[in-house]
Amino acid sequence: MSDKNSQHSSRAGVGVVVVAAGSGQRLGQGIPKARVLCGGRTLLEHSLDAVLASGVATAVVVVLPAGDAVLSSVVARAAAQAAAHTAEDAAGAVVEIMEVTGGATRTASVRAGLDALPPSVAVVLVHDAARALTPPAVFQRVAAAVAAGAPAVVPVLPVVDTVKVVVGDVVTATPDRASLRAVQTPQGFDADALRAVHASSHAEDPAVTDDARLMEVHGRAVHVVEGDALAFKVTTPLDLVIAEAVLAQAPVLGVSPTT
Repeated sequence: MSDKNSQHSSRAGVGVVVVAAGSGQRLGQGIPKARVLCGGRTLLEHSLDAVLASGVATAVVVVLPAGDAVLSSVVARAAAQAAAHTAEDAAGAVVEIMEVTGGATRTASVRAGLDALPPSVAVVLVHDAARALTPPAVFQRVAAAVAAGAPAVVPVLPVVDTVKVVVGDVVTATPDRASLRAVQTPQGFDADALRAVHASSHAEDPAVTDDARLMEVHGRAVHVVEGDALAFKVTTPLDLVIAEAVLAQAPVLGVSPTT
């Protein structure tokens, strides 16, 4: 076996980058989105609950706005709880949770999180904290697909609305929605492949809206797994109302985002 193959085979584990550095301007609460309360807890707390409940992570890096003491305390509490859980369960894997400061763009923030992950991880999941109610099963499906050999994996849902291509104020095309999918997070990647495309890309490129797009631009195949309606992104005040309603009605609906 070559040195390269030996090194690759010795690497293991799943690193999760939780992107929580957004300003949340469209949510209109005047604070970073990850700090907004939903059901009495921050969106970041809900997101970290899901990551840990999934059981896939060996390391978690949370990307925060610079100098945000509130979110830093959320990360510190999660790290303490993870350590306490590990101490109680001798067979449990140690989950390292840390924070880094985000960049001027989403790509720059992901890159900061990626750089902070241990080099030993073989799979990286990138998750938006704003998708706070994403069920743990979605993390498990994505991680399993990457571990099975896919270089990039995204959870998706069918598009139920008719979609129009518009130039100015004129409709120029109507794509067949049967082939369209709405993409969610966490998005999963082979760690080496994701690091390689980040190293050869500009963090300020406006055409790169997520890491799956970054892989596409560099000719890497992106595969899909089933997403979940609960993995919607809390972006507007209406989204927050819906998230609050889901949490309030979870027993009636028979759903629980963190189980």
